[in-house]
Amino acid sequence: MNKLTQPHLCLIEDDEIMGESLCDRFALEGLRVDWQRTGAEGLRAVTGKHYDLIISDIHLPDLNGEEVFERLLATGQALPPFIFITGYASIDRAVRLLKQGAADYISKPFDLDQLVEKVCQLCPPPPTAPAAGDERHTLGISPVMREIEASIPRLARLANTILITGESGSGKEHVAQLIHQHARAEQDSPFVAVNCGAITETLLESELFGYEKGAFTGAARTRKGVFEQAHGGTLFLDEIGEMPLSMQVKLLRAIQERRIVRVGGETPIPVDVRLICATNRDLKDMVEEGSFREDLYYRIHVIRLRVPPLRERKEDIPWFAQIFLRQCCAQHGDEARSLTPSAERALLDYAWPGNLRELKHSIERACIMSPHPALGPDAFFDDGHHGAADTVHGEAPAGSGNLAAYLRECERRFILQTLERNQWHLGNTAAALDISRKNLWEKMKKLDIQTDKDGE
Repeated sequence: MNKLTQPHLCLIEDDEIMGESLCDRFALEGLRVDWQRTGAEGLRAVTGKHYDLIISDIHLPDLNGEEVFERLLATGQALPPFIFITGYASIDRAVRLLKQGAADYISKPFDLDQLVEKVCQLCPPPPTAPAAGDERHTLGISPVMREIEASIPRLARLANTILITGESGSGKEHVAQLIHQHARAEQDSPFVAVNCGAITETLLESELFGYEKGAFTGAARTRKGVFEQAHGGTLFLDEIGEMPLSMQVKLLRAIQERRIVRVGGETPIPVDVRLICATNRDLKDMVEEGSFREDLYYRIHVIRLRVPPLRERKEDIPWFAQIFLRQCCAQHGDEARSLTPSAERALLDYAWPGNLRELKHSIERACIMSPHPALGPDAFFDDGHHGAADTVHGEAPAGSGNLAAYLRECERRFILQTLERNQWHLGNTAAALDISRKNLWEKMKKLDIQTDKDGE
C-alpha cells in the first residue's frame, strides 16, 4: 500500500508494552502510526503534523491526555477524532470528554479487536485487493471460517504473536498449524505444541525453558525446552489461561527479551519463535479477577482470532462429518459409507458442546459400531448416550427456558458421558475433553456434577 494512501495515526502512550502491542496491531491493519511517549511530545507532534486520528492514554507522566486535548482545542485548529484510553474508568470524565468533542473512550483492560474496530470506523483504511486463486477451505465452508482462512497468509507473513480463542475442540490448534505452514512454507521449521494446563506448575518452567544437567534430582542430562525446540519455527501454547501467575512473568520476560535461561543455568539463550497462544477462557475477565497478568495479556493479544463453536456455524457440521467419515473408512479399510438424510438432520440439530472433537469421535464410534453402509441417527444417538439422544430427538432439557440453559445442560451431559466412558478417572476425562484437571473440576462444580469416586 502506498504510504500516501495509508491512514496516519498518532498514539500517545507511556506504557512500552501497550504502545508496542498497539503499533504492531495497527501496522497489520495497514495504518501508519507515530508513537509519542509523553503528553508534551504528543502535543508537539499533533500541532506540527496532520493526523487522521489520535489515540491517547489519559494518565501520562507529564501532561495528561485530557490536558493535551484541551490545549489543542484552545488553538482553534480542526482536530481529527480523539480516542482516550485509561486504566481508571470514570463515567463522569468520559461524559465530559465526549461533550468536549472526543470521539470515544475505552478503559483498560480492553479488547484490542474492539479498539481496532473503533479506529477503522473513524478512520477506515483503503480496501485491499482480493487474494488471487481459489483456496482450499480446510477450516470449513461457513463464511466466518472462510474469513479466518483468508486472513491466514497475511497473518503468517506479518504477525509474530497471535491469540486464538474458542471453546475446547473447536479447531484452534489446526488454525495455528495452518498459520505455521503458510509462514514457513519454504523451510523445514518446527511446530511445537504444549498444553499449559496439562503440566504441573513445578514442571512447567523446565518444559518451557529446558534444564541443565544436575539442575535437580533426576536431571541426568541437559534438555532443551519447547522455546529452543521451536527455534526458527512456531511455538503453540495451548490453554494459556491455565498458566500459573508465577510462570506468567517468566513467559513475559522470554517474549520481551527473546531469550531464555534454562533451569539450573545462567547463560541467556536467544530464541526466535512465532508465538501462538490459545485459550477457551476469557482472559480479559481473568485480568480483572487478578488471575492473569495485564501486561502479558496485552503482549499476546496483538492479534486475536476467535474460532466459533460448531453450533454457530452449522453449515460446517455435514461438511466435516463427510470428511471424518471418509477418513475413518480409509483408516479401517472399509468400503465407502454415507449418512442418511435423517442422520444429517440429527447432526445439525445437536448442540455439539465438544465441537469438532466430539463430532469426529461420534463419526468414528458410528463407523465401528454400525454394520450398515448408510449411517442413520441411531448410529450416533442411541439410548446409551442420553445427552445426544435427548437433545436431538426430544425437547430442550427439562427446566431450560433459554439458549444458555439449554447449552449448559448439553455441556453437563457431555461431561457426564465422558466421565462414565473413563470410569470417572478425572485425569483421563480431562485429557479426553482436552482441558486441564483444574478446568474439569471447575466445570463439575459449576454444573453440579457430584462424585465420590476415587478416579485420579
